[in-house]
Amino acid sequence: MSVRKLKPITPGQRFRVVNGYDAITTDKPEKSLLAPKKRSGGRNSQGKMTMRYIGGGHKKKYRIIDFKRNKAGIPAEVKSIEYDPNRTAFIALLNYQDGEKRYIIAQNGLQVGQTVVSGENIAPEIGNAMPLSQIPLGTIISCVELRPGQGAVMARSAGAFAQLMARDGKFATVKLPSGETRLVLVNCLATVGAVSNSDHQLLVSGKAGRTRWLGRRPRTRPVVMNPVDHPMGGGEGRASGGHPRSRNGVPAKGYRTRSKKNPTNKYIVERRKK
Repeated sequence: MSVRKLKPITPGQRFRVVNGYDAITTDKPEKSLLAPKKRSGGRNSQGKMTMRYIGGGHKKKYRIIDFKRNKAGIPAEVKSIEYDPNRTAFIALLNYQDGEKRYIIAQNGLQVGQTVVSGENIAPEIGNAMPLSQIPLGTIISCVELRPGQGAVMARSAGAFAQLMARDGKFATVKLPSGETRLVLVNCLATVGAVSNSDHQLLVSGKAGRTRWLGRRPRTRPVVMNPVDHPMGGGEGRASGGHPRSRNGVPAKGYRTRSKKNPTNKYIVERRKK
């Protein structure tokens, strides 16, 4: 994977850094795995704006992703690595031996023509999904389930990975991308390897219009608002804005919002870094 810095032939390209898309093998998605995607523009069912700074953007089709990897024991060939406008990671089209096609999150190093499989008693190779009970300790993993059969919920974005640290009884200790170390049931599935497109964090859009194409509208800084609009607004001249906080008054830096009574607190071995 690589990034390219464009020549400054226009103001919008002066600082632009684009993805080289070396890993992408096709620009035509599988039609049977597409679904319509409706835009809300930040409005609810009454047409009232409930989320600000959302609207516009290029039309998208949703790619149906198999997060459960529940076709156990059936080998599948990787037919293509594709771009997905709905996520930062690349996706891979699998062609199973029984004829079914599915999309999965592509792992770093996954190649076209490679065979992947999910289930028990398989080799811990890149792209294979298997229970945490059978993955060697210290392995880099991604697309981790939190409950058996739920489907992958953790370490799914570009370049993300978790690490299997230890096993004890029915729980495995997993170090997550946030730095949090937590207990996960050993019969939860995880995919071997880190998520693809690790260069995503190096990209620079170059101009405001590119952000508009992604469906994000301009965001007003709280400091320049009036007191009626935000706790950090108001003041004479360029006031600093006081303590950083949200529109509802919740402190923004260092204030912990996780409930002390959350029943899943007992599964967290070490909290994420501040």
